[in-house]
Amino acid sequence: MPTALITGGTSGIGRATAELLHARGYQVVVTGQNPDSIAKAKAELPGDVLVARADARRPADTDSLLRTVSERFGSLDLLFLNAGVFRPAPVADVTEEAFDEQVDINFKGQYFTLQKVLPLIADGGAVVMTVGIGVRRGSPGATLGAATRGALLAMLPSLALELAPRRIRVNAVSPGAVETPLFDKLGVPEAGRNAMRANIPFERFGSSQEVAEVVAFLASDAAGYVTGQDVVVAGGYGLGA
Repeated sequence: MPTALITGGTSGIGRATAELLHARGYQVVVTGQNPDSIAKAKAELPGDVLVARADARRPADTDSLLRTVSERFGSLDLLFLNAGVFRPAPVADVTEEAFDEQVDINFKGQYFTLQKVLPLIADGGAVVMTVGIGVRRGSPGATLGAATRGALLAMLPSLALELAPRRIRVNAVSPGAVETPLFDKLGVPEAGRNAMRANIPFERFGSSQEVAEVVAFLASDAAGYVTGQDVVVAGGYGLGA
């Protein structure tokens, strides 16, 4: 039975992926740091899904998590690096504290989680990272979020080459406008949402489940010849001139 570890898996895309993979026969471990979302995930996800509190900024949290995963499952077939934050702000308003927070969670935390988890990933396994269409398509106030997520994308080709001898495939998924709790927290007014929809050929936002399907594909044997790629899941956003 394959096993997946999903960081940032207690809500949104991470949780939808956990539900989908579990339904397809995976043993699933999800992490989060918000007490409310952790409690909700424990109450609503299937009972055999392991829900763990882990802050990507705290190496001790990751070490504790890996001891639990190793003892309970032995190895992993998928690492889905999905944890992240997005706090939009103009360049002029970004503080050093805000800068460090997003770098620590979106890039540094994911980087060292990967480093620590690698020994547990079985040869022939998969790593998938959430990046986001904002890395390629600009938006005012998104410089810091795009830069920290973009750092993951920048290392993607090198990481794919480095792990190829172990037949570990490394890919990314870049969602566009997706209805998630994070999207709601941004407080985009209806006029702003309508403007976004006008730039999407499908004229609607995506769902967490649609992104989860792509992650599941990248984790599967059907994607056995796919590595070093970033799959955009954005309904065609930005295709027009």
